[in-house]
Amino acid sequence: MMGTGTTGHGPNGPWDARDGRDTTGRLLRAATGSGARLIAEAATLVQGWAVLADPIAGAVYSAPAAAAADGVHAAAAPHDHPYSVQLPAAGAVLVLAPAPATPAEHTGHVAATTAALLEVRGQRAAELRGEQMRLHTTLLRLLLAGHADAVVDALGGGAYTHVTVYRLTGEDTPAAHQVLWRAVRPTLTPHADACTLLGRLDGELVVAEVHRGSDDGRILRLVSRVCERHGLLAGMAGPLPLAEMSTAYCDAAAARHSATPAHRIVPADAIGAPRLAPLLPAAPYARWAAAVLRPLDPAQQHLLLVWLRTGSKPSAAEALGLSAGTVRARIREAARLLDADLEDATVRAHLLLALRAPAPADSDAAADSDAAADATSGSGSGSDEAALRNAGEARLEALPGGILDTGAVRAWAGGLVDGLEPRLRIALICWLRHHARTAPAATELHVHRTTLTTWLHQCADHLAQNLADATVRAEIHLALRITRCGRDAPADLPRRGGRTYRRA
Repeated sequence: MMGTGTTGHGPNGPWDARDGRDTTGRLLRAATGSGARLIAEAATLVQGWAVLADPIAGAVYSAPAAAAADGVHAAAAPHDHPYSVQLPAAGAVLVLAPAPATPAEHTGHVAATTAALLEVRGQRAAELRGEQMRLHTTLLRLLLAGHADAVVDALGGGAYTHVTVYRLTGEDTPAAHQVLWRAVRPTLTPHADACTLLGRLDGELVVAEVHRGSDDGRILRLVSRVCERHGLLAGMAGPLPLAEMSTAYCDAAAARHSATPAHRIVPADAIGAPRLAPLLPAAPYARWAAAVLRPLDPAQQHLLLVWLRTGSKPSAAEALGLSAGTVRARIREAARLLDADLEDATVRAHLLLALRAPAPADSDAAADSDAAADATSGSGSGSDEAALRNAGEARLEALPGGILDTGAVRAWAGGLVDGLEPRLRIALICWLRHHARTAPAATELHVHRTTLTTWLHQCADHLAQNLADATVRAEIHLALRITRCGRDAPADLPRRGGRTYRRA
């Protein structure tokens, strides 16, 4: 893959063998330094610019830096740059744009020699890559075990404080690991602004960007491109303090369960913040949540949140790195402490709201405004608030009186589920009550599973929602309860006769 340059003579006369030896020597000396020096020397020799362009990372090296965009475009569309030279090199594309006076033979020699030297450097890096990857995996395991200080010391004591975690899964994970490694070019250079750790843990690709609190988005862009190219699904969590690496790790796995081929990378905060919560009156909502969650410690609350986000105990166990039996036992203990039936769909939806509620201290200003509104309307809520202060009075089975009866909440619920046909509405309610399990829902509805699956696809299209997301299902369940105007029972399902719709 090579374009044609000019065929004139250089400033010192025609290109000859001596020029070739001198050129090769200069390129060899530059290659012993770094890839950036090699590209810079190539640009000098052709009196133009040179770029090593990677399809994922973009410009790996560029001389001068301003030529990076042109180099990437030339590698992607060589026919639009007929006077440049493109050669494959070390899994990327070397692009040279010579000056008009540079002989074509000289440009071709520089391009071929530079590409060969880049291949040698790439092979040497590949020999060391296995060792480096094992080191990265060890550092990731140390972070997950809580040894953040030891990892920071190993990284040169760069005053790192935060971490952003990505967890990727898919059939092409090994190839994606190699591509992402080459694109990120991870180093353990001391005092760098950020350091990226890549490793494969339990069959999935884990990327942890350790930084000083600010994330420039570069790793996010690279991970997104790799996911698109290799068909992977990813979850992202952070930035979080380094001490909370295990939390970020679990949250990233929970977020990945909401990823789809249309949205291959999902941030954890996108699935953990229900759209209903900001519409609820802040003061009674926060007090109720604090009261019902009082028996639980932070670890138990985090386990429940991961379980509700992922939608199943096996998925939660995978995200938390625990056995399924351990997760089941801890959920049973949480249910005992909460004195609630966590198998009830409404209780689960209320629990998710409680876990994502603002802290009571964050709602002081809202409490003042609520009190002023009560004084104006003459409808005091002192008795309700007094009850909410008592942990024994607050239960998951029921939200504080009136907080779902506001105009904003009803408008949200109507905008979400209004317009569903009766059969779709009843089928969706039944399916959600069975925790998104099609077989028992179809049995209760007395329809074939294929029919119910078709109806659920129609519901997803009408609602424009991802029903595979457990948090989306919780919100839809509450919206259907808020807008209920009848029994919405399976017995009320419209029947058209025939085997598929027959009554029991």
